Amino acid sequence: MSAGDIVLWSLAWLAVVVGFAGVVLPALPGIPFMFAGFLLMAWLDGFQHLGTVSLTVLGVLTVLSVLIDLAASVIGAQRVGASPQALAGAAVGTVVGLFAGLIGLLFGPLIGAAIGEFAARRDALQAARVGAATWVGMLLATVAKVAIAFMMAGIALAAWLVA
Repeated sequence: MSAGDIVLWSLAWLAVVVGFAGVVLPALPGIPFMFAGFLLMAWLDGFQHLGTVSLTVLGVLTVLSVLIDLAASVIGAQRVGASPQALAGAAVGTVVGLFAGLIGLLFGPLIGAAIGEFAARRDALQAARVGAATWVGMLLATVAKVAIAFMMAGIALAAWLVA
């Protein structure tokens, strides 16, 4: 194995590991990173282990995770009549929450959505409902993405072991 191959295999594994982290860190596109890592592994292996069928399934799961990520918190917030400011506040809260550790990751979007909604409507009860709905949507999306990440890892592992 050449030095270039070692670098590429290392990048592939790094993409998968960063992808797993990105499943719970909202700023990283976790599942797409995982897919990129698996695709690079497949290419490096000449598609002997991860072939067309397994890569297609991994690709479909990747698209599904992106759609879930985009829709979950927005749908949750819209169901309770969130304003555009609440959606922007949730995004800002997510980014700010990254710098506040686990507590910030968990509650940044909730607080951001609530602040945005309160700024738009000056209704504390509605702001609390929007914040909670955004948080529940984000939590459900994270659970779904964790399940998808483990499915993808299982599919890749099974394809590698069977071929």
